Amino acid sequence: MIRAYLRAGGDVGVRNYVAVVPTVACANDVAERIADGIQGARPLLHHQGCGQLLSDLIQVERTLIGLATNGNVGGVVLVSLGCEGVNADRVYTAVERTGRPVARVNIQALGDSRRAVRKGREACRDFVARCRRMRRTVADLDRLVVGIKCGASDMTSGLASNPAVGRMVDALVARGGTVIVGETTEFLGAEHLLTRRAVTSKVARAIRRITKAMQERALAAGGDMLGGQPSQGNIQGGITTIEEKSLGAVSKAGTAKIQGVLEYAERPAGPGLYLMDGPGFEPQALTGLAAGGAQVLVFSTGRGAPQGFPLAPVVKVSGNPTTCRHLRAHIDVDVSEVLTRGSVLPAAGQRILDAVYATASGKVTRAERMRYDRTLDIYTRGPFV
Repeated sequence: MIRAYLRAGGDVGVRNYVAVVPTVACANDVAERIADGIQGARPLLHHQGCGQLLSDLIQVERTLIGLATNGNVGGVVLVSLGCEGVNADRVYTAVERTGRPVARVNIQALGDSRRAVRKGREACRDFVARCRRMRRTVADLDRLVVGIKCGASDMTSGLASNPAVGRMVDALVARGGTVIVGETTEFLGAEHLLTRRAVTSKVARAIRRITKAMQERALAAGGDMLGGQPSQGNIQGGITTIEEKSLGAVSKAGTAKIQGVLEYAERPAGPGLYLMDGPGFEPQALTGLAAGGAQVLVFSTGRGAPQGFPLAPVVKVSGNPTTCRHLRAHIDVDVSEVLTRGSVLPAAGQRILDAVYATASGKVTRAERMRYDRTLDIYTRGPFV
């Protein structure tokens, strides 16, 4: 059981924010000024929404809808320029259908960005006041969706923190929860381990399809990820190839059956474990998971990745004793005893699960406390035109 906020549409939230959502980058300044100084308001600033290929505009639209209807959002102020490529009417209607209070600010229609800011702030203050009147109540674990990410990886990631997160994933899925694991780039070379766990042959084919497509995109751009070197930080941390990195990365998905493969920012159809097709780049990966409905994000790191996320609390887990010591202000769960003391992985996994439950019930994460949680980005594939 967790203690969360019940939404009109049946979702639950572990936080209670008002999301100020620009439908296009041109509206970022107005969105930022609307939220400025209003506690509980979160501006979701991004760089997309116009001058893009249709497939990318559809993805941006799906992502904005997913973020605005995440369980952690209790109200939405939608800020449009008025001529963008994203269909602001569809975004507004999708949010309205969930029963959340939503207001729309159209900068061009109002004729003055200052008027847009004033109108937006009025709505934002009203929605924040409504959110403050809400109280947490008991919610079942089948309402909880957890997104899984790893970054700034080193050799301790594959040996300690990722496998410990995998134990947490297995425990949560067994209790009826939903888990989404992203980063297709980190399936490459280890996809055979995932296809074996697919619940159907269709799901297995989908896993092979997204890993092949990711590799083909790299080849089309003049690179070959297979057999290649990971990032410079990964190399310094003792990882030698993408395949070696992937073998450690997939361990964070535990051992449960994989119920399906999601497009970027797509919602799961039911409980269980899912894979999401997306990048490894942290802001884009976290955005996709949150847009897919994750109310809590669990982030395994070796060398130390401090960032959080604007809408969903990020629980940072590390198995590197040096990182846990030097970046202790940013690490929520230290599982380095798996390496230093020979502690068993199930116990480490249980501590991560306990941290997820506590966070879902209101405990503040390190990134939230440090206010290191303002950045997001939307993954797109084509050029701006």
